[in-house]
Amino acid sequence: MNDLPARRRVRRITALFMLTYFVSYVTRVNYGAVIAETVSATGFSKAALSAALTGSFITYGVGQVVSGLFGDRFSPKKIVAAGIFLSACMNLLLPFLSSPGAYTAVWCVNGFAQALLWPPIVRLMTEHFDAATYKKHSVYVTYGSSLGTVAVYLISPLLISAMDFRLVFFVSGGVGMLMLPVWLIFAPDRTKNPAEAPSKTAGLPADGADPGRKGLFALLVSPLMIAVMAVIALQGMLRDGVTTWMPSLVAENFDVGNRIAILSGVVLPIFGIASLEITSIVYRKKLKNPLVCAGVIFGVGTAAALALVFAAGRSVILTVFFTALLIAAMHGVNLIVTCMIPPFFKKYGRVSTVSGVLNACTYVGSAVSTYAIAVLSDAFSWTVTLTVWLIIAAMGTALCLLCVRPWNKRITRGEISDV
Repeated sequence: MNDLPARRRVRRITALFMLTYFVSYVTRVNYGAVIAETVSATGFSKAALSAALTGSFITYGVGQVVSGLFGDRFSPKKIVAAGIFLSACMNLLLPFLSSPGAYTAVWCVNGFAQALLWPPIVRLMTEHFDAATYKKHSVYVTYGSSLGTVAVYLISPLLISAMDFRLVFFVSGGVGMLMLPVWLIFAPDRTKNPAEAPSKTAGLPADGADPGRKGLFALLVSPLMIAVMAVIALQGMLRDGVTTWMPSLVAENFDVGNRIAILSGVVLPIFGIASLEITSIVYRKKLKNPLVCAGVIFGVGTAAALALVFAAGRSVILTVFFTALLIAAMHGVNLIVTCMIPPFFKKYGRVSTVSGVLNACTYVGSAVSTYAIAVLSDAFSWTVTLTVWLIIAAMGTALCLLCVRPWNKRITRGEISDV
């Protein structure tokens, strides 16, 4: 690939990464997409079946940290290949199981497998793209998540009609297996060969301490970064929790079946793609401070959550619209906080690690909300649940704006790069 013209090479790498992310979502969001149908088909409760999602979010979050560390030390190409293979295997295995506990065990392994993909891909993008190209093309890569979600929500009702929810996992696993050789053949690896990489002890003081690593750790545990991580967790609560239970919200509040409710989920990724493009343009051309941009997008989500409180139960069209707008806003926030912030730490040589740590925070929020929404909606009502979504969105908006000044101070002091 190195002999291709630079622009063509970047396009090919971007297309491959986007396809990989597409397959990642096909083999990941399918469980949440068909959970309402699984409840009907098996007779298991929402809370029992949502344990698999909660568990997978936990293992995904833990795996993000592990994957981030591995991505800075070992071949990113091989790590991603391992994740694709393991996730495909778990999808193919799930249809043979018959209890919520077994579903949970397999989907927890799938969560860890999925975590092996994103941090190494971020590492590869930062090595193969310059700063301007990264900002633009990382957005294209994330389109894969929305396109994968469209595919799942569009095709799942057809597969359920042909057989039942189990066919969704057979097809998803097959797609994963087809992706594996494509990745192994065409994926680039590090820009430097191991022989060209600097010694791990080069430039260190006599006691072997790494001042860059110490500085990064101190920054990651600072009040500023803890607040940023809280923002990431809050958007994870809304993005994944609301996405998972949106079909149930529609099915339980309006006279529509599960399959129609699942099909309504196609709207979510379409809004998501538009949000990613708008957020990217606003960030690159207007609001170049990532926390200002995230705060504005979070504010849009807060307005959507407020409108949803009044629309739910009254109009199925408005319910779907404002739910989609809320989730789309969270996709925009996620783009900023998990894609655009890690390159600010490139000076420490730990982009994959930072990406893994920050992305893990998303799934802390996802794990909490996916189970909590099931409990809230069953024990209380959807009105209470939607009010909680509004409070979470308002908290995220406020935290983003409170972090703006400390973030600017860190850049001024040179503790993080100005990219």
